[in-house]
Amino acid sequence: TVVFETETEKPDAKVRWQSNTKDLASGDKYMIKADGNKHSLTIQAVTKEDGTAYAVIAGGSKVKFDLKVKEKEVMEEVKLEVKEEVKKEVKKEGDPGAPDLAATDTLAPEEAPAPAETPAAADTTPVAPQPGTDLTGLFTEKPQSGEVAVGENINFVAKVNAASLLKKPTIKWFKGKWMDLASKSGKSLQLKELYDRNSKVYTFEMQIIAAKPSFAGAYRCEVSSRDKFDSCNFDLTVHGGNYNCSYFLLSAFLAKAYSKYQLFFIVKSEPDEDVWEILQKAKASEYEKIAFQYGITDLRGMLKRLKKMKKEEKKSEAFLKKLDPAYQVEKGHKMKLCIEVANEDVDVKWLKNGQEIQSTGRYIFESVGNKRYLTINHCSLSDDATYTCVVGDEKCTTELFVKEPPVTITSNLEDQMVMKGERVELECEVSEEGATVKWEKDGVELTRDESFKYRFKKDGRKHVLIINEATKEDCGHYTVKTNGGESMAELMVSEKELEVYQNIADLTVKAKDEAVFKCEVSDETVKGIWYKNGVEVKADARTHITHIGRIHKLTIDDVKPEDQGDYTFVPEGYAFNLSAKLNFLEVKIDYVPRQDPPKIHLDCMGHTADSTIVVVAGNKLRLDVPITGDPAPTVIWTKGEKVKLLVFLISHTGYQVMTEGDGRLHVESTKGHCIFTIEGADKQDEGLYSVIVRNPAGEDKADINVKVVDAPDPPSAPRILSVGEDSCVVQWDPPKSDGGNPIIGYVLERKKKKSYRWMRLNFDPYTDTTYEAKRMIEGVEYEMRVYAVNAIGMSRHSAASQPFIPVAPTSEPVGLCVDDISDTTVSLKWRTPEHLGSSELDGYGVEYCKEGSDEWVPAFEGLTERTSVIIRDLPTGEKMQFRVRAYNMAGPSAPTSLAQAVTIREIMQKPKIWIPRNLRQTLIKKVEETINLVIPFQGKPRPVITWSKDGEPLNPKQVSIRNSDTDTILFIRKSERKDSGKYEVKLQIENVEDTASISIQIVDLPGSPEKLKIMDVWGFNVALEWKPPKDNGNCEITGYMVQKADKKTMEWYTVYELYRRTNCVVADLIMGNEYIFRIYAVNMVGLSLEPCFSADSAYIQKTGFEYKPPTYKEHDFSEAPKFTHPLVSRSVIAGYNATLSCSVRGIPKPKVTWYKNKMDISNEAKYRMFSKQGVLTLEIRKPCSFDGGVYMCKAVNASGEDAVECKLEIRRKYP
Repeated sequence: TVVFETETEKPDAKVRWQSNTKDLASGDKYMIKADGNKHSLTIQAVTKEDGTAYAVIAGGSKVKFDLKVKEKEVMEEVKLEVKEEVKKEVKKEGDPGAPDLAATDTLAPEEAPAPAETPAAADTTPVAPQPGTDLTGLFTEKPQSGEVAVGENINFVAKVNAASLLKKPTIKWFKGKWMDLASKSGKSLQLKELYDRNSKVYTFEMQIIAAKPSFAGAYRCEVSSRDKFDSCNFDLTVHGGNYNCSYFLLSAFLAKAYSKYQLFFIVKSEPDEDVWEILQKAKASEYEKIAFQYGITDLRGMLKRLKKMKKEEKKSEAFLKKLDPAYQVEKGHKMKLCIEVANEDVDVKWLKNGQEIQSTGRYIFESVGNKRYLTINHCSLSDDATYTCVVGDEKCTTELFVKEPPVTITSNLEDQMVMKGERVELECEVSEEGATVKWEKDGVELTRDESFKYRFKKDGRKHVLIINEATKEDCGHYTVKTNGGESMAELMVSEKELEVYQNIADLTVKAKDEAVFKCEVSDETVKGIWYKNGVEVKADARTHITHIGRIHKLTIDDVKPEDQGDYTFVPEGYAFNLSAKLNFLEVKIDYVPRQDPPKIHLDCMGHTADSTIVVVAGNKLRLDVPITGDPAPTVIWTKGEKVKLLVFLISHTGYQVMTEGDGRLHVESTKGHCIFTIEGADKQDEGLYSVIVRNPAGEDKADINVKVVDAPDPPSAPRILSVGEDSCVVQWDPPKSDGGNPIIGYVLERKKKKSYRWMRLNFDPYTDTTYEAKRMIEGVEYEMRVYAVNAIGMSRHSAASQPFIPVAPTSEPVGLCVDDISDTTVSLKWRTPEHLGSSELDGYGVEYCKEGSDEWVPAFEGLTERTSVIIRDLPTGEKMQFRVRAYNMAGPSAPTSLAQAVTIREIMQKPKIWIPRNLRQTLIKKVEETINLVIPFQGKPRPVITWSKDGEPLNPKQVSIRNSDTDTILFIRKSERKDSGKYEVKLQIENVEDTASISIQIVDLPGSPEKLKIMDVWGFNVALEWKPPKDNGNCEITGYMVQKADKKTMEWYTVYELYRRTNCVVADLIMGNEYIFRIYAVNMVGLSLEPCFSADSAYIQKTGFEYKPPTYKEHDFSEAPKFTHPLVSRSVIAGYNATLSCSVRGIPKPKVTWYKNKMDISNEAKYRMFSKQGVLTLEIRKPCSFDGGVYMCKAVNASGEDAVECKLEIRRKYP
């Protein structure tokens, strides 16, 4: 027996148990119990057939679990625990079983977490169903659950190995089950993506900044690549906030085992802020700020949605939750539409552009409780449409927008330098397969021409431009463009030149030795011919010619005297050769008597024994010394200050070898020869070597100077001295060591900062340490490095220079002129340069000098960002010249100067006041308004300014005066009536003066009119008269407002709004009413504060009369029936429902009867009749051949009748 138990939050919840989607009922097999909020399902006598899928449903929540049955003799105790988190957005009315959760997201049943399988499970094991999800284990590192304090930051990291993936993986981060965090990216959430090219591992990071209590909850990370998918759940706990807890527990256990409950809490934070609620409460001016804060980019869509949200929607009876007005999804992604219906058993229909959608692999319909889902897999542009969900007579509509992401360039083009005639491939990679790109050369679009010079290759996301046999004309900048970006690279084509890496060297060998001539060239494919004294050398038994890669060798075994001569190697196709000489060393041994003293015989082509031997570092140093002497002498080798290396006894009988130290030094002894060898010579082996031979007859000594040469050390890191629009000047220091050979030049390389390919700038060694690099792209960041070259070879490259950007200086500033001048100062102004380039403008430098001098002096330290400047402390009376330069990263621009020198002397200017046009007439202001008068003037030197009012000085407590070099300001913060008057301003320079006057009028509300009297009452009229107010508010009275009021209601009504006279007649009064009157005075400011009331009232006397209402003839609306749309003859297929429709009108509503072949069919079950708004429909259910004939519809009412008929033809289903 197996017992499953569950608990709900409400004790009166209705719980259903299902097996294979079929409801279970209590009986012999199943026993269902309910005790408060605890519910249980007991399965008696478990068999193999009971091992299937089960589910428990409480309201709109559903939990699935599996039961596995295994055969075993001894039943062991099993405890099954199933934990399910259930969240609902809206709690349904009348559904007591719905868990009362405060979550913001709804958990779909098919995405519910799987129940955990316990290790001790023996007879029953729950298995979590995961339909439609193929977990492939794409994660190499999954994000782990974490804890964070309020206000702190936390990172979640996921890693995916893309080595086996055909497409870049796509990552999504969710909170709960539905909230996509991509749209929430902003100041509190940042999503990052990194890619390691070496390990091919993508690193995805989600960083939560300044955590809040509302951030706590369950999160999910999903990664997909084509048909592969993986996901991972993790939790975030935020400490320091208040939390609400609720739970929904389902546990299963065996009946014979002891029950042990485990309670799983789903910790939910307070709900996230709803951006739409914030927008609804905010002002329209704050919409853009809120949209930026919450990551909303579609401002137009946001405004449309807000407009729809503000409209009152009629409460729907069929829908508890409708579709949103619009959804957006990226091309290739999945979209899920969800609605909630009031009736769980109702059927819904989904329409796309008005056409019903059929369930296919791409369109999936789901029904879970009162929720209905439409899932669209792999959305394409054809899915961009209007979708409608129909429930009975109601429907809700939404629009789905499928967004096609722009094609971006993920792998840029690389600069290339090739030889003439080589094949060139410029390759880039874009974000989408099959995307269209455009290739350009120097701004001109490339096409497949007749000569097929350019070929365009497309391989998935890779696009390649192929140039066969490049020529000098192919040099230039190549650009590939997409609708989401572009990439540029430079192609340089050089003439083919053959470099000699190692020349052949002269050889001196003795008889029967081996002679090897070796050279190395830059091109592996180049062949060559060996010549001896101008005659081609042919390979034979002693002569061997080899060519391996770039190395060419000529080997001569068992050298003979006739092998001596000049040997030459000539590369095929090149007009130069490499030559060396083979010298034959003939050893002559004369007869000596016994007791012959030892003798060292060194004959190096005429050189003495003190001659220097040069060896390249890393090569073998071999010193072959012929020695004679009897008895056999003892040989002693020393280096430098008599450092003894080896002591060796020459044998006349045979070959001996002696090795010393680390094995690099050894001596070979043959009859009459001693050969000293050092393997892999290096710099420390350089010096003076001495060989001493002794025997009883005497001794001999010889010195040999050995010099070890090597490639130089790398130069220092280059320094960028200056940059231009497409060039830069670079400088470096020579290497610390030249390797024993003088430096013959340098080789430079450059690359773009974000590239990995270095491009050589010169092929021939450059002798100077300063170089100007050209043909660069303005605005692109570059790096430089240098190689040193001597006769031995090329050094390692130097460290890279600091990154730099080629930029051109700006053009010169324009419009330089003198704005003002005094005895010691000059004011200059100018405009910004017309061409600024790709670099920002750093500022301007101003210089001056005396006329006739070339010594320019900076006007101030540093630069100024303004386009005007005042230069002070200049000598009075001197003629000065001024110039201005613009500065940016590339340095100063060309200067712009004044056309002629300026004399530093202030110019006398008469005082003149310029009254603004609006102040030439009386300025009218209301009481307590601010007065701010700006009066410009001219005059040099600065004039004395005096203000007065009506001939009296101004009161400084009420009026403020502010003066400058060009204007004077009169300011009154709160004006009063007494501020009205005539203001005068006077300018005076020595004996010259100028004056001007300004009239100001301060106005206020008028006083109340006086002595309102009722002069006469007759019929429905009253005559009024009054006197003007004593205070007119300092302006003309423009009229009066006359109002009346009935004494019963005391509601005032305006009779005249702007009446000019002081008497009037109020007409059209109502008899039997008693009226009082009041009057307001009106001027340009407004109405008087208080009205003037009439002292008496006016009573309108009644006069008797009788009202006779008019009589009207009643209209007859009756109308005989008339068909506005007739029946149409049809031909239908047997077995499919058919309908006949027509429309009729008539008053009163006519009675409708249907006939077939003139027989009444109103009571036959085969037919259904409908009538809606005058449209009549006859439905024939699955007609057969006998249902064919003439159908008639007849409408009858009291005013008449009408009829229409048609023919119905029934065709066979299968002809």
